[in-house]
Amino acid sequence: MKNITTLISIILVSFPTLVNSQSIVTTKHNLSVSGLGAIKATTENEICIFCHTPHNSTPKAPLWNRNVNGGTYTLYNSSTLNALPGQPDGSSILCLSCHDGTIALGDVVSRATPITMSSLKITGKSNLTTDLSNDHPISFAYNAALAASDGQLKTPPLSVVSLDKNSKMQCTSCHDPHKETNPKFLVASTQFSALCLQCHNKTYWGSSTHKTSTKTWNNAGTSPWAHVTAPYANVTQNACANCHDPHNANGKARLLKYLPEENNCLDCHNGNVATSTKNIQAQFAKTYKHNVAGYTGTHDPIEANAVTTKHVECADCHNPHASNATTAVAPFVNGTSIGVKGINQAGNAVAVATNAYEICYKCHAGNSWAPAPALPRQIVQNNVRLEFATTNPSYHPVVGARNDAEITPNLVSPNTASTIMYCTACHASNNSADPKGPHGSTNQYLLKLNYSTAYTGTTGITESATAYALCYSCHNRTNIIGGSNTFREHNKHIVGERAPCSICHDPHGVSSTQGSLSRNGRLINFRTDKVTPDSGGRLYWQDDGARRGRCYLTCHGKNHSPLTY
Repeated sequence: MKNITTLISIILVSFPTLVNSQSIVTTKHNLSVSGLGAIKATTENEICIFCHTPHNSTPKAPLWNRNVNGGTYTLYNSSTLNALPGQPDGSSILCLSCHDGTIALGDVVSRATPITMSSLKITGKSNLTTDLSNDHPISFAYNAALAASDGQLKTPPLSVVSLDKNSKMQCTSCHDPHKETNPKFLVASTQFSALCLQCHNKTYWGSSTHKTSTKTWNNAGTSPWAHVTAPYANVTQNACANCHDPHNANGKARLLKYLPEENNCLDCHNGNVATSTKNIQAQFAKTYKHNVAGYTGTHDPIEANAVTTKHVECADCHNPHASNATTAVAPFVNGTSIGVKGINQAGNAVAVATNAYEICYKCHAGNSWAPAPALPRQIVQNNVRLEFATTNPSYHPVVGARNDAEITPNLVSPNTASTIMYCTACHASNNSADPKGPHGSTNQYLLKLNYSTAYTGTTGITESATAYALCYSCHNRTNIIGGSNTFREHNKHIVGERAPCSICHDPHGVSSTQGSLSRNGRLINFRTDKVTPDSGGRLYWQDDGARRGRCYLTCHGKNHSPLTY
């Protein structure tokens, strides 16, 4: 009796119209001499023999004709993994008998000597090796309990992806080894991540720009989809594959295509896919920036809301599964930062930030590693959450409006006493045409406009619209210098004495736990490197009512003990 494998081979070869393109005959899994792939036998005509034999098979179903690796595999793991992968079993261990590269392709149980092949092993990304830590997890129970604990997985049964008899996810859940209706033997198309979305149900994904954008690569530099065997033309079609690689991923945790986290963002956000207004990479080349390239592997999605280990990554401020182009008004979060956790004004962790400043507070609210304030102040504070509190004697209106009618005449329209502003009203790119946000700037302190603070000895800054451009973007320069509806001696100090605004004013605010309305209104918090106590040892400003006050201090060589205005 002829070997059944030979018979099957004859049938498949003789009647191709019956098996059409979905037959194993026309796939790379046809390792016989008639195979279409680069790796195949030199003389062997049988097709099924490379995996199956009708007699004397291994104990593995279905009639398995190969030995399996008896060693230990390194498994996928990450802090966000809720599944419990075990050592490969079921169909996965059978697939790995070829795809881990430990057993020669022609080494089958039914033959006394190995079948001669053009290559002993699979090469390239299809060779997963015994290190599966950079591959999609397999051999884990996928059930309703897992879906519930994860929160972003669909509950089985699944429409296309199949689980094995033990309800486990295996290689064959995503790959059908006998037909290649879709590339790589996948059971569903990867276009628009149709296969990924069989299981994954990411919050916000439906309205994310990374799901809907039709931007294409301009062919400059490296393709953002170079890791994809058959990439599609634009962002929305590649979807998950814009950032992730299910096998042999360079960034093992969360299967990112690159290990440096920011590179997964910047090969699109470098002007080659995203438009020039989204070219973030150029911003990070500036002198002052959030230095995402300075850290690798430090950020973790489950880290505490208040960052304890100093670092900054794109994902600290942006949720790539959520980010979109919708706009909001201060203080609410814009679409670019939707779905990001934060710290609220009360100092409590929030799973999803509602207000933009809550995201900034993750790092800028008194963390142990935070640097000292940029300038020496009478009242020292580097917790901006405390500086912006609306109960303070004075504050810039980031958390809430000032509602002080006295300041309105000196504000540049459309600002009023009821205005609320974003942190990015001051901290942003120095070029208004650049991407929004505090990515990079040529100005110190990552400011969008110049804010001169230099004052060496008795030599300060010559007043100009440029010198204090940041302040004058909201505060009317003509009124400030002219003394109209404001402190009448501004001209003497700013123009005459060339004293920077920072000599007297602390731009964020003065905490109510450290200052008082009578001494620290109007953002008064003197710089101690330029302002010293008066002859009586006093150092403060006394508020005496509307546009009236007294100074007890020594400044620009003059003793104010007090000097009344």
